[in-house]
Amino acid sequence: MKKSPAHFPGIGTIAYEGPTTENPLAFRHYNPDELFDGKPLSEHMRFSIAYWHAFRGVGSDPFGPGTIVRPWESGKNAISVAKTRMEAAFEFFQKIRAPFWCFHDRDIAPEGASLAESNKNLDQLVAHARELQKATGVKLLWGTANLFGNPRYMCGAATNPDAHVFAYAAAQVKKALEVTKELGGENYVFWGGREGYETLLNTNLKREQDHLARFMHMAVDYAKLIGFKGQFLIEPKPKEPTKHQYDFDVASGIAFLRTYGLDRAFKFNIETNHATLAGHTFSHEIEVAAAAGMLGSIDANAGDTLLGWDTDQFNTDARELTLAMVSILRAGGLGSGGFNFDAKLRRPSVDLDDLFHAHIGGFDTYALAFKVARKILAEGKLEKFVADRYASYDSGFGREIETGRTNFRQLEKLVLTKLGEPKLRSGKQEYLENLVNRYLT
Repeated sequence: MKKSPAHFPGIGTIAYEGPTTENPLAFRHYNPDELFDGKPLSEHMRFSIAYWHAFRGVGSDPFGPGTIVRPWESGKNAISVAKTRMEAAFEFFQKIRAPFWCFHDRDIAPEGASLAESNKNLDQLVAHARELQKATGVKLLWGTANLFGNPRYMCGAATNPDAHVFAYAAAQVKKALEVTKELGGENYVFWGGREGYETLLNTNLKREQDHLARFMHMAVDYAKLIGFKGQFLIEPKPKEPTKHQYDFDVASGIAFLRTYGLDRAFKFNIETNHATLAGHTFSHEIEVAAAAGMLGSIDANAGDTLLGWDTDQFNTDARELTLAMVSILRAGGLGSGGFNFDAKLRRPSVDLDDLFHAHIGGFDTYALAFKVARKILAEGKLEKFVADRYASYDSGFGREIETGRTNFRQLEKLVLTKLGEPKLRSGKQEYLENLVNRYLT
């Protein structure tokens, strides 16, 4: 493949220089080659770049058009521009030292006037991506289909009241699954961007949910047919853009998947910003998924608690991410998942190097959180406190409660004859919060 000119001139591969470096284009905490349990940090973190924000984002927001203009976006031929853009992206992936990338079908290839034309365009860019992956060693963490951007999906895709739209979405996902498999994608994500409703006045809620489940079963069946071995992921998101999203949070997602017999086929791709919009903490969503054995992958970003929309900022809150990493590590990690930086530059951040600063900050904060979380778990103070707090269930009547060997009558007799009034035990919240802060200083 012909080598393209440098799209980020003057910026080399980002090096690890340690916590004391003053170089803004260097890692302070993320050393991809540092070994933990015999594996390099890069394999533990499995960082991925979101193509849609990093290379299709233009700095637009609900109140104004784009502000970011990239030099590789010039040209009249959409396919040629898309190929040049992809070459710039893979140059960035290499320089930022990201082992993975993620995309929607419409991120990498322009949509045509028909499905056949769109598929033809996609095939050309997938072939280009395959060459670039081979040349760079960058792999595909997951693929997905954009079932929300085109006006045809204004009332949803799988939940659309028009069966024609359902069929079109099915054809689009069929193709997206094929190209994800072709590029060696390790997961496939369903994000129901418009799978919800604006008003119940025109909505048959049960029928729409039935259709969504039928759509997912079809996807699982087709994946088996073509031999796609990747993990299916569902990404919950509340509120935006519809008034009510069917995949509101992890808990509602688990209920949906179990109701329709899909829980063995799917795990969760959890996004920090979506947890915020649902009124939850990031750690809460991770713990709910982990408790069900359905923790799959992470969309690494942050929202603004003062704003009610999806701001998708780079997360540099070491405390929040440390608590999240404690939950992730306690659950045994993410398996085939990873940390995908589904985050976008702020509207005034228009320089090429801003893309590096943003991802360096994200990589570093997650790497720091990983190291601190390992220390917290290794020392075991938090784990011991929690274990002691629930110790009454480890033996005696507490154990009988957990194992189903007692009942209301027996417990009533026990309280009346032996136990009496329970003593209050402090939850020590303030002490534990101080303990966590000591690890962070």
